[in-house]
Amino acid sequence: MAVLWRSFSLYSPFHLSVHLKPICSYFSPSSCTCSFSSSMEAPPQGYRRNVGICLINSSKKIFSASRLDIPSAWQMPQGGIDDNEDPKVAALRELKEETGVSSAEILAEVPYWLTYDFPPEVREKLKHQWGSDWKGQAQKWFLLKFTGKEEEINLLGDGSEKPEFGEWSWVTPEQIVEHAVDFKKPVYNKVLEVFTPYLH
Repeated sequence: MAVLWRSFSLYSPFHLSVHLKPICSYFSPSSCTCSFSSSMEAPPQGYRRNVGICLINSSKKIFSASRLDIPSAWQMPQGGIDDNEDPKVAALRELKEETGVSSAEILAEVPYWLTYDFPPEVREKLKHQWGSDWKGQAQKWFLLKFTGKEEEINLLGDGSEKPEFGEWSWVTPEQIVEHAVDFKKPVYNKVLEVFTPYLH
């Protein structure tokens, strides 16, 4: 496990609000409230476009990293989609910005958007930060295979953005969900359900 010691500022976590029919997932108890939107080219109106990256290695373990602002919270890489940017291009860009990884190939994608709402206080904060008032984020998730050597992984990223992560590890699907913050668990359950054929 690689460790990066950096000074950091605190960010406010936001809560997940799921918008469609609940499903049962084998990664969590029967109280799971994961849901998804129908397949579409555009995300739901009023939501900021975002990509999520499920990066796996040759052993089919998943890349996970701890947040600098919330060290106990581990997550898969994610980030915003720029104007007129293709989500696949955004996924590769965000992966490199956050982890330094450029040796990766896209294997699959979740064919619909997964959304969550910002709580009022976070929505207000981000409205000033981004200059736009978004209800929440709509995520398009991609499964990527890491094709490089582990020396390529650098939590300083490519230097274009501030570091977001402090430690990283290759973990199982169950561990991905177990160590995620609660508001990400339903989305992670659905993502891993869709990518299950590639994880065994």
